[in-house]
Amino acid sequence: MDVVVVESPAKAKTINKYLGRNYKVLASFGHVRDLPAKDGSVRPDEDFAMSWEVDGPSSKRLTDIARAVKEADGLILATDPDREGEAISWHVLEILRQKRALKDKKVSRVVFNAITKQSVLDAMAHPRDIDEPLVDAYLARRALDYLVGFTLSPVLWRKLPGARSAGRVQSVALRLVCDREAEIERFVREEYWQIAATLATPRKDLFEARLTAFEGKKLQKLDIKNKEQADGIKAMLEGASFRALSVEAKPTKRNPAPPFTTSTLQQAASSRLGFSATRTMQVAQRLYEGIDIGGETTGLITYMRTDGVQIAPEAITAARDAIGKEFGPNYLPEKPRYYSTKAKNAQEAHEAIRPTDFTRTPDMVRKFLDADQARLYEMIWKRAIASQMQPAEIERTTVEIEAKNGARTAELRAVGSVIRFDGFIAAYTDQRDEDAEDEENRRLPEIRAGEELRREAITATQHSTEPPPRYSEASLIKKLEELGIGRPSTYAATLRTLEDREYVAIDKRRLVPESKGRLVTAFLESFFERYVEYDFTAALEEKLDEISDGKLAWREVLRDFWNDFSRAVSDIKELRVTDVLEALNEELAPLVFPPREDGSNPRICPKCGTGNLSLKLGKFGAFVGCSNYPECGYTRQLGDAANGDADGTAADDGTKDLGIDPYTKEAITLRSGRFGPYVQRGDGKDAKRVSLPKGWTVETTDHERALALLSLPRDVGKHPETGKMISAGIGRYGPFVLHDGTYANLESAEEVFSIGLNRAVSLIAEKQSKGRGARNGGTPAALKDLGAHPAGNGNVTVRDGRYGPYVNHGKVNATLPKGKDPQSVTLDEAVSLLAEREAKGGGKKPARRASGGAKKPAGGKTARAKG
Repeated sequence: MDVVVVESPAKAKTINKYLGRNYKVLASFGHVRDLPAKDGSVRPDEDFAMSWEVDGPSSKRLTDIARAVKEADGLILATDPDREGEAISWHVLEILRQKRALKDKKVSRVVFNAITKQSVLDAMAHPRDIDEPLVDAYLARRALDYLVGFTLSPVLWRKLPGARSAGRVQSVALRLVCDREAEIERFVREEYWQIAATLATPRKDLFEARLTAFEGKKLQKLDIKNKEQADGIKAMLEGASFRALSVEAKPTKRNPAPPFTTSTLQQAASSRLGFSATRTMQVAQRLYEGIDIGGETTGLITYMRTDGVQIAPEAITAARDAIGKEFGPNYLPEKPRYYSTKAKNAQEAHEAIRPTDFTRTPDMVRKFLDADQARLYEMIWKRAIASQMQPAEIERTTVEIEAKNGARTAELRAVGSVIRFDGFIAAYTDQRDEDAEDEENRRLPEIRAGEELRREAITATQHSTEPPPRYSEASLIKKLEELGIGRPSTYAATLRTLEDREYVAIDKRRLVPESKGRLVTAFLESFFERYVEYDFTAALEEKLDEISDGKLAWREVLRDFWNDFSRAVSDIKELRVTDVLEALNEELAPLVFPPREDGSNPRICPKCGTGNLSLKLGKFGAFVGCSNYPECGYTRQLGDAANGDADGTAADDGTKDLGIDPYTKEAITLRSGRFGPYVQRGDGKDAKRVSLPKGWTVETTDHERALALLSLPRDVGKHPETGKMISAGIGRYGPFVLHDGTYANLESAEEVFSIGLNRAVSLIAEKQSKGRGARNGGTPAALKDLGAHPAGNGNVTVRDGRYGPYVNHGKVNATLPKGKDPQSVTLDEAVSLLAEREAKGGGKKPARRASGGAKKPAGGKTARAKG
């Protein structure tokens, strides 16, 4: 018997059915160890040696795997086919070697791009060794991220209280969002006018033509600047005669796009389905790992973390067969289409995302899927099918028209397109194709060159230029990909980190930088400019790709980076906070000192009239204060003066109508009560009410978000071992998942709506391994072990209680200061807090009130999750 190790229990369950009784398939539940969140986990002075730490739940699973391997004939590592999957296999193998579980047993690595019986059996027949260059690329990336985070973040905390941390890729993504916001703030609208004529042919068919030239001058978009100009041109055209100078019809072809990559799937799911990047990947993961299709569990799509656009030859053949059957022979090109990727990497899975079986049409599998799965699968199937279909044939007609009024002349143009053969459009069009559909379906009537045209109406319309739009998740991912920053497996995590750290907020699916995020970006641009430059980050990503291709040594890349980076950090440590604030005052002037309606100097204190306003730093972050403090106590929160009034939709009592529940037909309203804002469905004592969770604001709570809140708790899926349902909700102590009486905390309210079955199972297992905590008389599990207390008598640990994280030594507990990241606490800081607590006569007070996890949701109507 051989032991097979995969990441998730769902994947293990599916594969176990394929392999039979001669194999035992076990799940690692993702990564089994990581760098401890403390100083010294990566040591540049020791040639970048790393210390790894296995958490409690992973330790138990690895013990189970080691026990099984000792009794087996061999070990087969079957984790995912990308860099992260290779790293998990490497970690498992290293730990099993340390446990001396392998001895002389055969170890092999297998990869499959799809979880189907044929794919798995083919992979088992072609084992290989661990891909060392791919592991090296993982080690380099993990070390870089650690070194940047744990070196730069303490500088941020000292110079910018309230800032949480900075990351290598996240900081660059945040800069993109902040730069766009600054661009919007600097934007000055310009007025312009457009002139159009409604004309009739001799056959009395109407069409529209737009003005392109006047008095011999070609007109650009902004050339007609005001109403006076527009009225003058309009008057000339109203007295003019019109004649068609030329009519030109050109046939064109539009080719289909390639099948989805990770980033294009996330972009399309955002624009078409309204999914976040995280939600897209969680749904795709379920489709990949296996769905029960009429008693047979099989993966419906290939691996979803990829930047490859090509698909396997056998899949092309299957797609062509499906095209002939579903659409007919006219839609099938003579030869298959082949696509090549533009990405410069060798560290991701190489095949595009496609159905594992093209005969499983969306209609056929819909009854086996939930709504999200069905919508995403349909999009993947259609895009993959379309990629092998005939091009669309479009005829584009352009008519040039002359207008004469005495000696004065003007030129107009009418454009129309008609689809002669829809080709791949019969299966799939992307969002921009749909946006252009009106133009392509706008037929022009028969117009002949040289014939006179009758004027029916002349219209002049006023317009103004628009600032560039804020990034959506989809457009930010597209921009990061264009710049060569990040990789398929990192995009969703990058966006989630920015939101979790409260650096950005999502408003109407657009990314809005929070004041905290703009401060961090301005600080990094002012003092660490090189490390948030787009070209520098992209070049570093290319080096990581070259490591994965075996072309560069990973330690050499780290040495080159660390030499310059550590020097830059040393220089900034000596910088005074006043110097930092002066630089930020200039960098963030539009945010810190927005223009006043009366035109007065925005930097003069409005209270005392003599002091100068400036950024100040307090315990909880930055604010704007007066230089005459303490004589003048004027302060305001950063960005407050720039906040507009409410949109005017609130009633006199503060109630805001958000719309109607499509299922119950009851009104949904946003209200404010003694415990804060909440959403309500219906009226009276039976109305369902749910408080806005932490991080949600009145301004960003719309109909869609209110519906999501009121629909809680949400079923995540059945536990693979017990068969009982796992649910997600928000209770008195925050967001949670629940299974069979066990509650586990979630990191944010957003995760309640996006968490998938695998992560939920992992969190429940982790919580169960820690026990039920202090509510049942126990002590909460340690979040972090800081090492031995200088006075002896045991180690100092960081723990999580009902009222927040605290440090513990023996019988003494000390609560961490508000805003302090528990993972960043050092031994010295902990010892100091404990000594201070002991000097005040502290004992076990925090421990008596500490809780091991989320409590049952509140039953009160303003807080309950059920209804």
